[in-house]
Amino acid sequence: MRHLLSLAFALIFILPGASSAVAPSPPLSVILDIDLLMERAISLRLVAGGVVLIGDRNGPLLQRAYGRMSPDPLSSPMRLDAIFDVASLTKVVATTSAVMKLAEEGRISVTEPVATWFPEFGGEAKRGVLLRHLLTHTSGITDFPLSLPDPLHQAVAGSATRPPRGEVGNSFCYADLNFILLGELVRRASGVTLDRYVRERFFAPLGMVDTFFTPPVTVTPRLSATLLPDGGVLTGEPQDIHARQLGGVAGHAGLFSTAADLGRFCRMLMNGGELEGRRVLEERSVAEMTAPHYAEGGKVVRGLGWDIASPYSAPRGHGFSESSFGHTGYSGGSIWIDPKQELFVVLLTARLDFRHTSDFNRLRRDLSTIAVSCAEPYSRRHAAGGVF
Repeated sequence: MRHLLSLAFALIFILPGASSAVAPSPPLSVILDIDLLMERAISLRLVAGGVVLIGDRNGPLLQRAYGRMSPDPLSSPMRLDAIFDVASLTKVVATTSAVMKLAEEGRISVTEPVATWFPEFGGEAKRGVLLRHLLTHTSGITDFPLSLPDPLHQAVAGSATRPPRGEVGNSFCYADLNFILLGELVRRASGVTLDRYVRERFFAPLGMVDTFFTPPVTVTPRLSATLLPDGGVLTGEPQDIHARQLGGVAGHAGLFSTAADLGRFCRMLMNGGELEGRRVLEERSVAEMTAPHYAEGGKVVRGLGWDIASPYSAPRGHGFSESSFGHTGYSGGSIWIDPKQELFVVLLTARLDFRHTSDFNRLRRDLSTIAVSCAEPYSRRHAAGGVF
């Protein structure tokens, strides 16, 4: 009965201001399968709750909230407009976008040496490290602990002096430090901080009104909580310790957003850098950052910032094309975009379980696999649309 009521509500829910005409709806089996998938994740205590958004280049196809806003069983029910700590989605939504925009503006080149902007990299071992190696995690840099009072100096100095891991340009090692450096690059190349640069160049023009670093107190009721490894709970602060040490604004983590805002960002990419008449990236920039770069003898495929096929590609699921791309966030979020099938999937969660990564990866993979069922019915979707 609960599923029938849920489906009945879904079938009558139309976005405010949307056309009253009957819009194409996802197959009922898709809605039910996603409901069951999320309810199972909640029952297994993988997540306290979450928001699922599936869409195409025209807008949302399905958007639903599940569970609660925090680990507290008495906390408020999850809301569609909940604001989440998106963790490593910061790397692609903020930092990669900023780097590509700076390249468009002629301020940097992704093929120039890191030493151009960080003289500490002028030594023999690091002279060949290019900005694109930071973007593809093939720089040889590995993560190490940072501490106050000057974590940024430690990040730069340590990355420059530690021996590279493997062959630069070929060995893949996912490291937050690559993007901590890129976040600082944005400040050095633009003259403004990363948060200001992306707000002015991307978030404001795209109408992403609920996407920001250091959330204002006015949005506190909409903030989904994040769990710390020691069981503590944070609301409005990044879960990532290095992002907190860096004041909440960092290239690798610290961004907060909603599923709806991230959906607008996905649509911009699917439309070649433009959304609703506002162009924020050139089409060639979108193509460049989502083109495949091969590492580990072709076993790992990354874009600039974006993941294509790697050990972190669980949200690709079964059915997305080889040209699809996306990213994950440790706090429980993920994005996967398939321009060929004109489909994207956003998952944001209040994650509870950080030990059983295979179970969490299965959740991401199964969600995307179910979502592909939406691709064919919506390949010719008309502009007027409901959200379910």
